[in-house]
Amino acid sequence: MSVTIAFHGAAGTVTGSCYLVRHPGGAFLVDCGLFQGPKTVKQLNYDPFPFDPRELGFVLLTHAHIDHSGLLPKLVRAGFAGRILTTEGSRDLLTFMLPDSGYIQELEVERLNRRNARRGRDEVQPIYTRDDAEACLGQVVAAAYDSWIECGNGVRARFWNAGHILGSASVEIEIATGNAAQRRLRLLFSGDLGPEHKLFHPDPDAPANIDHLVVEATYGDRERPPFTPEARRRALREEVQQAMKRGGNLLIPAFAVERSQELLVDLLHLFAAGELPRLPVYLDSPLATRATGVFARHARDLEDVASAAGAFTAPNLRYVETPEQSRALGRINGGAVIISASGMCDAGRIRDHLRNNLWRPDATVLLVGYQVPGTLGNLLQSGVRAVRIRGEEVAVRAAIRRLDAYSGHADRGGLVAWVSERLPVKGQIFLTHGEDTALDGLKQALVETGCAPERIAVPKLDDVYPLDAPAVPAAPAPHRLVPEVLGRPDWHNDYAAFSLALQERLRALPDDETRRTLIARLHAAMTAPRRG
Repeated sequence: MSVTIAFHGAAGTVTGSCYLVRHPGGAFLVDCGLFQGPKTVKQLNYDPFPFDPRELGFVLLTHAHIDHSGLLPKLVRAGFAGRILTTEGSRDLLTFMLPDSGYIQELEVERLNRRNARRGRDEVQPIYTRDDAEACLGQVVAAAYDSWIECGNGVRARFWNAGHILGSASVEIEIATGNAAQRRLRLLFSGDLGPEHKLFHPDPDAPANIDHLVVEATYGDRERPPFTPEARRRALREEVQQAMKRGGNLLIPAFAVERSQELLVDLLHLFAAGELPRLPVYLDSPLATRATGVFARHARDLEDVASAAGAFTAPNLRYVETPEQSRALGRINGGAVIISASGMCDAGRIRDHLRNNLWRPDATVLLVGYQVPGTLGNLLQSGVRAVRIRGEEVAVRAAIRRLDAYSGHADRGGLVAWVSERLPVKGQIFLTHGEDTALDGLKQALVETGCAPERIAVPKLDDVYPLDAPAVPAAPAPHRLVPEVLGRPDWHNDYAAFSLALQERLRALPDDETRRTLIARLHAAMTAPRRG
């Protein structure tokens, strides 16, 4: 039997990381993440897995972010009984991230079902519940960095620091192939790679001279200006100052783990240095609050933790725990900094704060992370004039700002440097976890550094590649979604934009008769016989 890898997530898109490796001794996964973005893509979270979870021997998890770990409870509920192997930091983050994910899904589905009942539609079930997530945690086993783990059935693995978030890792894997000429096949999965000058973390590391490399390409098509800690804080200071001059609130959608803590550390520094007045800062994310405790427990593994400690206990920092406390923030009309999840505005409490503030011309929304196409954050970033939040139309009059200084991902230069340090790669370099432009950009950059183009593969969702053959073409496989659907808005986004634009157009017309004429023309176009 040959060794194969199937790309069941993060192929042609940034989320849903999931790689299935089959080998003579069995099968295992690297990551099992939640898909995020347009509804067409998120539907994959509800569909059955494209493999039988009961046949898996184990899972290797690169880090705790939900787009890498978020379907683990569903995997266990579907029959997976093996170990989930990861680092100590990731294990500790999962203890509250996965139950929080289950709770959010239950809450979102409850709201959806109330709307569906009024519309006469069927109820939907959450992908998994908080109880499912709690049950899954019993199978998580922690391992140290730089130490081999015997996974069973001829496979061993080793975690290397990836510099992305607490516990993040690249995973080196050795597989016994049964081939006397090739004792073990060596694979390396980059996971998500952090940039230079990443707060809390050293630069990423991993071994060289491997057989096949799977590397992320999130920012493979762009170079970011170099941000030292001083430059990053200056940029944040300027954004806060401009937001306060407008007079309204500053909303910062931020991932609960690390992004929120990084912002708090830098804000504390600016307050202490007198570069900003001590504004009230609200951290409206119970998940982010719990993450600070994990940071304290893992101080030995992190850099800059001494400076972080004061940020989490600053007198002008308010932790917002209950839903009632969160709703009370809606009565604050200006002068506050509200940091809340999710980072792409796709779920959680940030959506309520956006609904309360987006229509205000004096408010500011500062986007500090990657925004997947089709998410609310991406729509705001693109400059739309109105959005729908929980079925309600909200005008976008607030200033929408973007600050790349807090990205947790290496840019094109950082990715190329990391890959170059891993060379030689005897087989294929697989580019994943990116949109088409990012994947193409990184491939071109690697070719320019001397990598042979025929050795760089860009898999599509569900593509399968043999790994122990001289050439490595993709084997035929059914695809759950055509590539054109991934990495871009879908018809649900188009419909929302059209309905908002139609309402705006109807309001702008001079009289009711003109409005009725336009509606009649649209109705006629919909009911006209289809040609061909």
